[in-house]
Amino acid sequence: MAIERLKRISLVGSAHDKDAVLDRLQALGCAHLVPLAPPAEEPERRPPEHAEDARTARRWLLDEPDKRRQVRGEDGFDIAATVQQVLGARDRLRAALDRRDALALRARDLADWGEFTLPPPADLGGRKLWFYRLPLRQIAALNDLDLPWQIVRRDNRQAFLVVIAAEEPARDALPVPRDHTGAQSLSDVERQLEAAELALEDAQAERRALTRWIYLLTKHFARAEDQAVLRHAGSQTLDTDGLFALQGWVGVSQLAAVEAQAREQGLALLIEDPAPGDAPPTLLTNPKSLGAGEDLVRFYQMPAYDSFDPSRLLFFSFAIFFAMILSDAGYAALVGLGLLLFWRKLGASMAGRRFRVLASAIAGASFAWGVAVGSYFGFAPPPGSLPAQLHVLDLDDFETMMRLSVGVGVFHVVLANLVRVGSLWPRLQALAPVGWILVAVGGFTLWLALSAMESSAPEPALFAQTAGYGGIGLGLLLVFFASSARPIAGLGSVLMRGLDGLLALTQVTKIFGDTLSYLRLFALGLASASLALTFNDLAQQVGEQVPGLGLLLQILLLLIGHGLNMALGLVSGVVHGLRLNYIEFYNWALSGEGYPFRPFKKTEMVE
Repeated sequence: MAIERLKRISLVGSAHDKDAVLDRLQALGCAHLVPLAPPAEEPERRPPEHAEDARTARRWLLDEPDKRRQVRGEDGFDIAATVQQVLGARDRLRAALDRRDALALRARDLADWGEFTLPPPADLGGRKLWFYRLPLRQIAALNDLDLPWQIVRRDNRQAFLVVIAAEEPARDALPVPRDHTGAQSLSDVERQLEAAELALEDAQAERRALTRWIYLLTKHFARAEDQAVLRHAGSQTLDTDGLFALQGWVGVSQLAAVEAQAREQGLALLIEDPAPGDAPPTLLTNPKSLGAGEDLVRFYQMPAYDSFDPSRLLFFSFAIFFAMILSDAGYAALVGLGLLLFWRKLGASMAGRRFRVLASAIAGASFAWGVAVGSYFGFAPPPGSLPAQLHVLDLDDFETMMRLSVGVGVFHVVLANLVRVGSLWPRLQALAPVGWILVAVGGFTLWLALSAMESSAPEPALFAQTAGYGGIGLGLLLVFFASSARPIAGLGSVLMRGLDGLLALTQVTKIFGDTLSYLRLFALGLASASLALTFNDLAQQVGEQVPGLGLLLQILLLLIGHGLNMALGLVSGVVHGLRLNYIEFYNWALSGEGYPFRPFKKTEMVE
């Protein structure tokens, strides 16, 4: 399977060579270290000096879309000075943005009042001018105002009012708050705004110029992190009498490299198989094309070392479940189009490249299923066309779609129990999941037989009914006799095994409930198709009943309705597609939880 077999390695050498050995082992990047000393107070990734600032500066430069050519020569490069220069440029850019925005808002407010300059305070005899925007419907409030006022301008909504008073008028003097125009004229504010925009351009140009240091910032920061990890690894070794010893787990495929290092550096090397009481980490090894399956596995639960890697099954089953829930070729085409638009951006990182492979599988499966059920944004294909010939399933055929959904569930649960058989074989307990397979298949066969007897073909249905009852009975017997792990050592142990068997039989309701849970695939797919059809009908009715403006309303209804329906379909596809894997499949396939293999390695630099 895709969980690589591990060996425990023990390396012993001279304490003088400890740093060189650890550095070489970190360069190999194939060992999961096991502490031989008490935990150090220093955390594994204690940030080195300037680490937080360097991380912030690098992230800020990476967000700049227009990057400059990268400098790779390290002569004269000072990471601390560069980081401070970048953070200073960031602060200047923020200040320039804030000032530009504030001046733009002030200019927009003053533009309604026009160009004016406030008279000197002495010319007003100690009084001041107070500015208000009074809606025309409230213009009668001026009759109750006992202060001098003047309307300087009107538009179709409001009057621009100036009140003369020594102190600010009371809040209830007018039904609106006053305008804060400030003491500067519109022309002064516009000149300052022009200067602020020039300063903003200079700050943006400075940011673009500083992007040339991204590579060296990344390289030096990675080097500092590597040193922190190396120091932490040095604290995990056992040091005594001028010698040091370290232990770790190494994949079988990497043992040759470790043996070569031991020979070259004159180290004593001991290679051992995992002991019965050991709990090695789980190292998943899948093709890069299916790496997204590993990400889905890690998101929920890492399988134990001696268990099964569900990455590949999870990859394909999630894509299929998502497709059955979305149930529309038009929506799938939009998903594919969005993926193409972000294809290059997603390719900038390993996680992005994995995700786009999974998204491609989802888009392809969803489009194929949408063609099979004949739904294109809720519209059926024209009769006689190629899409109509490929329309082989009808979502309105409830009985067929229910059988198909439950059949998918039975198949998924059977796969889960087959995984369980593989992990328990050759112990007697391996027969228990075989029993559950017989129960699931027998129950499904019985259901189909009873349905057929109500319609037609009674003789084949009678045979299938007998086979279904037989499968359920035989399966329950296997579950009862094979579920217990207790050894037989007397009457007491036999009674306890019987109790264990009875306890295991209580899961019969669980297996039928889990199988029926896959009906959500049909229910959610039908709901998505029904909503799409409903929005199409609404748009058609609006177009018929509202001439002229009806076309615009139709377009709005279709865009809003299908946008909402597609969003619901995507969310349902993710949530329920993962739920059927994480809950129904995991409960029957995996027992126990592992922890991930964390290699002691240097930070990878992307050139």
